[in-house]
Amino acid sequence: MTSTTDATPPAGWEDQYVEPILEVTGLGVDFRVDGEWVMASEGVDLRIRPGEVLALVGESGSGKSVSSMAILGLLPGNARVTGSAKLRGKELIGIPKPQLRAVRGNDIGLIFQEPMTALNPVLTVGFQVAEIILSHQNVTPQEARDRVVELFRLVDLPNPEAKVDAYPHQLSGGQRQRVMIAMAIACDPVLLIADEPTTALDVTVQAEILDLLRDLHRRLDSAILLITHDMGVVADLADDVVVMRDGHVVERGPIRQLFSQPQQEYTRDLLAAVPHLGADIAAGALSVQDRPTEDEVVTGAPDGGPTPALELEHVSIEYPGRGRTPAFRAVDDVSLAIAPGEVVGLVGESGSGKTTVGRAVVSLLPVAEGAIRVGGTNLAGLSRRELLPLRRRSAIVFQDPGSSLNPRMTIGESIGEPLFLHEKLRKEALNRRVEALLDQVKLPHAYRNRYPHELSGGQRQRVGIARALSLRPQLLVADEPTSALDVSVQAHVLELFQELQREQGFACLFISHDLAVVEILSSRIAVMRNGRLVEQGSREDVLLNPQDPYTRRLIAAAPVPDPDEQGARRAERARVLAAGAGDKD
Repeated sequence: MTSTTDATPPAGWEDQYVEPILEVTGLGVDFRVDGEWVMASEGVDLRIRPGEVLALVGESGSGKSVSSMAILGLLPGNARVTGSAKLRGKELIGIPKPQLRAVRGNDIGLIFQEPMTALNPVLTVGFQVAEIILSHQNVTPQEARDRVVELFRLVDLPNPEAKVDAYPHQLSGGQRQRVMIAMAIACDPVLLIADEPTTALDVTVQAEILDLLRDLHRRLDSAILLITHDMGVVADLADDVVVMRDGHVVERGPIRQLFSQPQQEYTRDLLAAVPHLGADIAAGALSVQDRPTEDEVVTGAPDGGPTPALELEHVSIEYPGRGRTPAFRAVDDVSLAIAPGEVVGLVGESGSGKTTVGRAVVSLLPVAEGAIRVGGTNLAGLSRRELLPLRRRSAIVFQDPGSSLNPRMTIGESIGEPLFLHEKLRKEALNRRVEALLDQVKLPHAYRNRYPHELSGGQRQRVGIARALSLRPQLLVADEPTSALDVSVQAHVLELFQELQREQGFACLFISHDLAVVEILSSRIAVMRNGRLVEQGSREDVLLNPQDPYTRRLIAAAPVPDPDEQGARRAERARVLAAGAGDKD
């Protein structure tokens, strides 16, 4: 693809970017693979003025992260970079490594996508931030430590004096991301490159990080290059947008113009694929007759309704203590029921206990108190031998299919393993069932001989769904099955999930922190916080008329792909927090 017309800026575009902080012209990146050069990006032009936020958006593989890493000289040895990237008029491409190291951290700060892998696990976070300061500034170690405490206070880390001596694993995901931001701004850079800074975060933590970036951006007057596939984040933070596909820029423009009048079909498809909180309810996609009545989800209903596919009755789950560390109660007194064929969304932040509930439902965790009934059978207290024949009734789709699939087994072997163990299928009979399951999840039969690393994230998730549905379970637990996927891939997986649920009629506990996704799939929503169920009801009741302050806070924090609406939601969230509704325990 060598499109030029698609990437042509509108008239007068260059005049708006006089004296840019960063000016990238004709940037190209190639990788040497098996003796050949493979293009990763080509002809990329970017211009960012002081105090401006430019969003670089596109799906995985579009070339957005590769292009930004090329600017900083952070690509592997088999990469070849062409073109120009000037920071305040100084060329960065091809300069000696010592000069480039002086630029990194000092003039350009970088915020990585996953702070847990970017931070060194054996060094305190304070030491790692101080190392940046000591590398670029002539200060004493004590002065550097004082500056770290000041930075931690600036990024709103609680108890910054103590956090200096904490290790990465002792911090939450949001706190680790704040440490990464502190590291990025440690030397007052003129440009921040934020590479998917909120992808791995819950919606409320994401909102806090976006507020922090916006505040720092105003106070420091630094330019920001925001790399993301989340159009809600773009609508919340960006001034201008550049859209990439297959290594090329296909469209660019001011934020409101691009969202309201996208010129390219790919941009329109990208925007259409983003779940929009409230849109599904407004469209009336789920009719009243499709929703189970209250009697249908209560055991022993007076009208003789069906037995619930899943019933949790005063369930508590504990992780055992070790040594002097006492047992930790992750779930406390949760009661919930799901009717046959119903999809119930379970939402909440990380640490709320929702994944713990999902794992207990499929007997991966024991129950400390209460009862979990699948199809009327109580699983609590059963031995492994007693559980074995009951495992056919329920299945789970994990969040990360890359780690849940055995890397040494082919796709066909992974899908066929439950059939081999439970139904004793062999040879041709097993092959036919595996091929039928591949057809159901819309994967070619030839993929059965591939290994997980040879498939994309969306394809691996389809394999995970096929494996989970191989025994035709009555109940499916879907644990964040789309959170790690691009928006367009997520849309395809959600469409497939809806189609399979309609065809097979299984009940589903859909666990997610993305309220827009839950809205699309669920007839009812349950909200968890700190191990307890704080609210549950129909999706209309929960999303349009939330009763619990925490639910209101969750809804107010969810970004939507509309700059004007997102601005209004941000103001509403500030009002909710100011009123004390968003206070944490």
